[in-house]
Amino acid sequence: MPSRPSQRLQTFRNPSPARDYRIHMTLPEFTCLCPLTGQPDFAVLELEYVPDRLCVELKSLKLYVWSYRDQGAFHEAVTNRILQDLVRAVRPRYLRLTARFNVRGGIATSVVVEHRKRGWKPAA
Repeated sequence: MPSRPSQRLQTFRNPSPARDYRIHMTLPEFTCLCPLTGQPDFAVLELEYVPDRLCVELKSLKLYVWSYRDQGAFHEAVTNRILQDLVRAVRPRYLRLTARFNVRGGIATSVVVEHRKRGWKPAA
């Protein structure tokens, strides 16, 4: 059993690929480092996606999120990178990632990024 962070996102087959359905996850323990000061930044990640053929495996997602703990990254950059890695791994029909960073220096930052598969439209 892995007991260390990993950048590898594992997947499994979508059990209902003919249907659009949303998967929503809250990851309340995201941390990375400020690239300028080295101080920790804390965030709650809200992940919502409509799978196509694959779903992300939760333990690998947990280890993936953990891998950022010692990395310096601006809020905007890390949020976009996580989205890109998830899109590359599961190729969803739709994915939205919201990163709500804790207050630092009197400023609370939220970054929202989205991906839509070409031609996909949500049900009415």
